[in-house]
Amino acid sequence: MANAIPATHITLQELVRLQADARALKLPSARPVRSRQSGLRQSRQRGRGMTFSEVRQYQPGDDIRSIDWRVTARRQAPHTKLYEEERERPVLLIADLGPTLFFASAGAYKQVRCAQLTALLAWLALWAGDQVGGLVFNSEKLEVLRPARRQKSVLRLLDQLASQQHRSDSPPAPSASTEHRLDTALAEARRVAHTGSRIFVISDFMDVTGSTTSLLGALARHNSVSAIRILDPLENELPPRGRFAVAGPDGPIWFDASNTAFQRAWREKVASHERQLSDCFRTSGVQAATILTQQEPAAALRILLGPGGRIG
Repeated sequence: MANAIPATHITLQELVRLQADARALKLPSARPVRSRQSGLRQSRQRGRGMTFSEVRQYQPGDDIRSIDWRVTARRQAPHTKLYEEERERPVLLIADLGPTLFFASAGAYKQVRCAQLTALLAWLALWAGDQVGGLVFNSEKLEVLRPARRQKSVLRLLDQLASQQHRSDSPPAPSASTEHRLDTALAEARRVAHTGSRIFVISDFMDVTGSTTSLLGALARHNSVSAIRILDPLENELPPRGRFAVAGPDGPIWFDASNTAFQRAWREKVASHERQLSDCFRTSGVQAATILTQQEPAAALRILLGPGGRIG
């Protein structure tokens, strides 16, 4: 697969057909947390949110954290608050189709993986009875689709995923007006998201700035946020030797992997970016997972959402 020509874009019809691959999967919040390092799964209490139902007298086995101390003091007997799980919750999918995702050395272009992962999560949320919405953006456009519990909403999201992909032979040129497009999308998501939303940010996170941590943290304060990072193996480790060309907005860029100074500079740059991302996710309280371009999205999600899933 590493030697195959990467798929550069995906059509709306192919994204619609992904619902067949999604049938075997479950959204993370559908299963309780068994461990603090359980991949992208979330507890039911945090995932869908709980609404107050009634107060009744304390019974053995009740969670002491649910005791209503005011009623207990007034009636001079322990009383417990009862809650019921909300029947639906908004799921917001933030999909990055910017210039840096028009790339791959193996598998499929990062923009293809982003579209596939977003589509799979959208179908999963719809079948779970949740409202589905999203923000899809590239270097020129940001489209906001408010959450709704209709198949039509998912199809509108998939249509944006298909139409905003770059398709020409030359990579898209970054626009100065949209230099920090991820931060713009996160700020807009904070305005759109309802408290208790389940938010997935699907990106390569090449566009992280000093503001990204605070924006993610603000989202995570009242919502459950997961970051899914799409990574090409070439971005973390260069081949040991040989001359290679990478397409750029101004034409091919050649590099010599045998050059030790170049290799050292590359490793330092990668290490610096990895530290920045690690600090960003840790400080903001966002769960993060990485999917490689050569991985099949459905299989990768099955691992991340399953009992043996691990973050990082």
